Amino acid sequence: MFHLILHRPEIPPNTGNIIRLAANSGAHLHLVRPLGFSMDDRALARAGLDYHDLARVSVHDDLVACLATLGDARCFALTTRGSRRYDQATFRPGDAMLFGSETSGLGDEVLQQFDERRRLRLPMAPDSRSLNLSNAVAVVLFEAWRQIDFAGSVDRG
Repeated sequence: MFHLILHRPEIPPNTGNIIRLAANSGAHLHLVRPLGFSMDDRALARAGLDYHDLARVSVHDDLVACLATLGDARCFALTTRGSRRYDQATFRPGDAMLFGSETSGLGDEVLQQFDERRRLRLPMAPDSRSLNLSNAVAVVLFEAWRQIDFAGSVDRG
């Protein structure tokens, strides 16, 4: 499936929501330290409900270590400074999507590691700064999953 990478996440309920998203989509969630919370934070557990045991979550000391575990996976960096809209990328199983922290996003030192075609953005209204992290992750993940016809899902319709 897909890999979701949160680089230095700060807000426990956002990460909890993304844990629940990972459990329900089959994505593997990677958290890159430092984290703005401990993994046993009550707000993290509350937002993730009882999905923690159903999600694949890995914690990495830094981005280099995280990316090393992904092997040949293509990685897309999501940033308000991206050169392409997220829906213009062609995703395939095994791709990784990297998201920055809630307060500072991805810094230049991280973004410089990615070709401009792999720096994606979500459209927003003029004068908007950013979307909520868990909302942005959900939008991008579901577009990627849609592109592979929701492989591995159960159609309950």
